[in-house]
Amino acid sequence: MPSRNGSVTDVCWACGGPLSGRALRWCSEACRQAGWRQRHQSAPTSPPLPPGRPRRDTTVYECPDCQARLLGTQYCQDCLTFCRRLGSGGLCPCCDEPITFDELIQAS
Repeated sequence: MPSRNGSVTDVCWACGGPLSGRALRWCSEACRQAGWRQRHQSAPTSPPLPPGRPRRDTTVYECPDCQARLLGTQYCQDCLTFCRRLGSGGLCPCCDEPITFDELIQAS
C-alpha cells in the first residue's frame, strides 16, 4: 500500500534502519536525539591566529620636507611633519644610515 505522503520514507533518518508503527522519521528515541544533535551542532571554529608582530621597528620612513630617513619613527622632529613609509629595512652596515631591503638588493 503506497504512503499518503510522498516525502515520508520507510527508513530512519539517523541510522537508516526500518521504521515501525506510526514512526515517521526516527526508529527510536536515541536516533531522534542523534538527529537533533546533528542539526544543532555548532559551526567548527578556526584555530586562533598567532599574535601579530609590530613592524614599525623595522620600517624605514622618509620626511617629505627634508628627505631625512628615520628607522622606526613616523614623525620628523625637525620639520614637525609625518613621514612616508619606504618599506622594511634596517641600518646600513657601512654608513649606519636607515636603508630599505630593496635598496640593499639593488645595490648588490
